[in-house]
Amino acid sequence: MLDLRQYQSLQEALRDALETFRNHVCLIESDRGRERHRLTYGQFREQAQPLARALQDAGLGAEPDPTAPANRAAILMTNQSRWLLAAYAIHSSGGVLVPLDYKLTGREQLALLAHSQARYLITEWFLWQQITRSEGFADFRPRCVVVTDAPADAELCGAVRWEEFVARGAGREPVFRPRRRSDWACIVYSSGTGGRPKGCVLTHDNYLEQCWSLTRWYPFWPGVRYLSILPTNHAIDFMVGYIGPFVCGAAVVHLRTLRPEFVREAFVTYRITYVSLVPMVLKNLERGLRQRLQELSPLQRRLFAGLVGLNRALTRDRPRPWLSRRLLPSIHRAFGGELRAIIVGGAFSDPQTLQFFYDLGIPVANGYGLTEACTAVTVNNLKPFRADTVGQPLPGVEVRIVDPDADGIGEVAVRGRNVMSHYLNDPELTAETIRDGWLYTGDLGRLDPDGHLRLFGRKKNMIVTAGGKNIYPEDVEAFFEGLPVKEFCIFAANYIWPARTLGDEQLVLVVRPEPEPEQTGREALHRELAARNRRLLDYKRVHGYLVWTHDFPRTVSMKIKRDVLAAEIRAAVERSAVVPL
Repeated sequence: MLDLRQYQSLQEALRDALETFRNHVCLIESDRGRERHRLTYGQFREQAQPLARALQDAGLGAEPDPTAPANRAAILMTNQSRWLLAAYAIHSSGGVLVPLDYKLTGREQLALLAHSQARYLITEWFLWQQITRSEGFADFRPRCVVVTDAPADAELCGAVRWEEFVARGAGREPVFRPRRRSDWACIVYSSGTGGRPKGCVLTHDNYLEQCWSLTRWYPFWPGVRYLSILPTNHAIDFMVGYIGPFVCGAAVVHLRTLRPEFVREAFVTYRITYVSLVPMVLKNLERGLRQRLQELSPLQRRLFAGLVGLNRALTRDRPRPWLSRRLLPSIHRAFGGELRAIIVGGAFSDPQTLQFFYDLGIPVANGYGLTEACTAVTVNNLKPFRADTVGQPLPGVEVRIVDPDADGIGEVAVRGRNVMSHYLNDPELTAETIRDGWLYTGDLGRLDPDGHLRLFGRKKNMIVTAGGKNIYPEDVEAFFEGLPVKEFCIFAANYIWPARTLGDEQLVLVVRPEPEPEQTGREALHRELAARNRRLLDYKRVHGYLVWTHDFPRTVSMKIKRDVLAAEIRAAVERSAVVPL
């Protein structure tokens, strides 16, 4: 791999990677079992350069101030080779990348585009349609929108087709605009838009140092094949499914559909080495394997259990992939025969699930991270494997526990060159979150004598879904505006009633009726809440509501004192008082 310590920016490192590994495969794109693209690093460079030149001709990167809005470009696409081509072209043009979540609504995407002030957008036709049909589109004033996969007769609403745009830069070398380590590389959003957008400004130094520390423990090399399943805008996949493989000469495999049969086929067809998953997908994978094992005869189950026990005993101190593949060949053949580890993060992982896979000879490199820390803070380095923790701090990363209680549990704080620069346009939130160089995560944890971190819940008012989505209650409140109540707000249930657990995370709506409704009024309120809740995306829905008959405490500026209200509710009622929706 490249020596990342010698580079000043992502684009410098990636430029050298394209030359160093020019004859190795870097990207494979498959659609329902049919391979659409296979690019070497040299071919990737040939396809990225005209796009970079066309972006420069459109003005990207031309502003002398690297942080200027005119130097910001957003990508809104599903996983595919064009996502990475666009990312490379934006950075090599001197731009700041704004990766957006394609699963958000058009209204939410417009809000993030407005907050980031991105002047350029590269997106897919179906997502562009979603945006153009959304409220607020008339206020969107980009310099340039590039759209892929648009039908020949489509009304583009001011956008330009990918093919036409790339042709504008054909045959001309782009100007390589170097950046310094302290310059912005990306603006990454860690939450939705209904409340307070949290745009994490991450520098080139953040990414280079994070990649350097991750590859100390989990190096890639030419011949490694990484299956990209998580959205590339996700912090994990952006690092482990783009930067990490590219600076090591590995190959990234994209699937245009994530239907289970095609994912299973990809493991075998491409002999996948690594894959990143969120805990929800890992749990579903475990259920499927357990179901298959239950279909074996009693004798076969006993024999299999014996082999699993033997593998567990022989790999107790460290993984031995070659041995596990010999002992449990049918399991490993189903994963392609060369899978070295599953990388999991973004949410709480059940230790029993982690142990289940390790006992089969498939280590799960679970860890802990957050967008504000670029990607990862701690990772299990498998020396030895421990399912009960989220691993140890990565090289160059410090973790300490702030104000620990009698059990050693307190707020997790992080320091290192992976910690973001600041929140975009929000000095107040930045000052609350980063103090004396330490990032205060809002998560509760404890360090054991070996330096492993265990998590016990959240101090902050948020939840993380099993799918790895950060949900801030304030962002969901916009969907309940106009309720026939005096006031309302939304909490994470574990924020009101601390449970010291990362499981069973739910949202609770607290309403203050006025006047106090009769029974019929309560029924009408219930129906209204249920109807609005059903219109939310599944992962944003509230679990239930609580009727609170006291006025909400407020500041002089009339903001709800959420911490005070939560304490009042905690002292007065149990969690069981929540009415399910």
